[in-house]
Amino acid sequence: MFDQIPVSPKMDLTTALEECSLALNLFLNNKFSEALTILEPWAKDSMYHAMGYSSILVIQAGMTFEQKDIQMAMDTLKEALHTCQRFRRKNGVLETISSLLTRHMSDGLTEEEMHAEICYAECLLQRAALTFIEDESMIGLIKGGIRIRTSYQIYKECYQMTQEMAGHGATYRHFEGGVNTGMGSFNLMLSLLPSKVLRLLEFIGFAGNREFGLSQLREGAASHSLRAILSVLMLLMYHTYFTVILGTGDSNLAEAEVLLAPYIDRFPNGSLILFYVARITVLKGNFEVAQGKFLECIAAQTQWKQIHHLCYWELMWCHCFQQEWLEAYRYADLLCKESKWSQAIYMFQKASILSMLHEDDVKKTGENVVELFRQVEGLRMRFAGKSMPTEKFVVRKARRYASFTPVPLVIPVLEMMYVWSGFTIVGKSPELTERLLVTIEEAEKQLKSDTNPTEYHTDDQCLVQMLKGLCLKHLCRLFQAELCFTQVISSESRIQFDHYLVPFCLYELGLLYKLQGDFPKARSFIENAKLNYKGYSMESRLHFRIHAALDSMEDSGTTPL
Repeated sequence: MFDQIPVSPKMDLTTALEECSLALNLFLNNKFSEALTILEPWAKDSMYHAMGYSSILVIQAGMTFEQKDIQMAMDTLKEALHTCQRFRRKNGVLETISSLLTRHMSDGLTEEEMHAEICYAECLLQRAALTFIEDESMIGLIKGGIRIRTSYQIYKECYQMTQEMAGHGATYRHFEGGVNTGMGSFNLMLSLLPSKVLRLLEFIGFAGNREFGLSQLREGAASHSLRAILSVLMLLMYHTYFTVILGTGDSNLAEAEVLLAPYIDRFPNGSLILFYVARITVLKGNFEVAQGKFLECIAAQTQWKQIHHLCYWELMWCHCFQQEWLEAYRYADLLCKESKWSQAIYMFQKASILSMLHEDDVKKTGENVVELFRQVEGLRMRFAGKSMPTEKFVVRKARRYASFTPVPLVIPVLEMMYVWSGFTIVGKSPELTERLLVTIEEAEKQLKSDTNPTEYHTDDQCLVQMLKGLCLKHLCRLFQAELCFTQVISSESRIQFDHYLVPFCLYELGLLYKLQGDFPKARSFIENAKLNYKGYSMESRLHFRIHAALDSMEDSGTTPL
């Protein structure tokens, strides 16, 4: 039905919204090129076409990390902002000064001008995100920060408008849906930040309220507006990734499934929809079923290989959870060959998986584990002038292979599993958790029998104890898990390299006490990790998790700190 896509001879706000809805349906049906074909002819004359066209190119750039894609997206965004600006209210000097003083939009904006504000704010936010990738200088960071703040202010003012006026016009629900999505996303994302960072941002005008953010996104998801799917995708990202990797793993999968249900009916072969169906299945611990869903997602389209790469990453972990190392290696190898996201992490991951195999099996792959680890440091990338914390982590770990006589890492793939919160996921399956425990205890025995310990010996022992404690916790052997975490903490003075282990074990011990209902003791250990340790690997990731853990205890009715 989409083979012949006519170009509209004229364009008003209603027609623009209808065409953008059609383009969105095409996009969700994997017809990415056709969606661009609808949007491109009017991209310089219609605010919604401009925003939609640039948004697709920004998504593509974010997936590929190719410089040509980033530049094309940036150029298109600049044009989109100019297009949106033409539809915004033209203020005189006195009106501009007045608006700066009051920080409030005057009454009487036309419906078109209202929509122009939302479209402008969306494009500005996307341009800020790309600025952080494209320009690594301090000036680039400042420019991006200013754009984010301006976008946030526009959303706040538009939200105020929705509170002061009754909805009118056939297109108002699309405006209101845009406000829901913008305000919800800003508040939710800001609420995830550690309190120290959030206090600083509040000083310069930002605020983050998680419940308000979630309620706004839920309203947006139920609004049947053009941007309803954006609210849905934001909520899905929160429930299936943010709460797992940056939180305590308490995902609301029931809500995620309810949000997805109508889109499964409308877009049964949509790759984005299939991807989230598979991800939810992973989080339920049904790894074999999830693998089939990811393969369906890969088969659904060939235009955007980057969606395949997301599936490869998830399939790699599904096989790791089941200790199917050769299958996991196959997907890690595909990521190394095809994806531009983080070659350092992919290479470390591939080498770590191969290190779990017998030497004869490694030889059959034609790979050299030591040489793979040695390549990691040279593959590090920089974003906004800095390396990603996870890349810094894998580079530092891989340096053990840099010397003429390398010191092998101990179960590095399970260490990375913890970094990506995999133990929370595999813990849903007692059988697989037991199998992981056996692998960890084998590493423990090997370290104990080592007659010529290296300078890394204590660090390796502590790593094994932490991972063992995680398995024991998920198997409800809580006292034994406590002993493992306590052993790591008591070894603090002897740890030479992996200083992250102690604060992470304090945090895990806090979660253990929370699980047993001892909130005062839980807060004490988690606060210890928060306040008394700094400068260790993955510090920011732990502070995100600490923030989520303390928040969850406050939500449980305990006294706030």
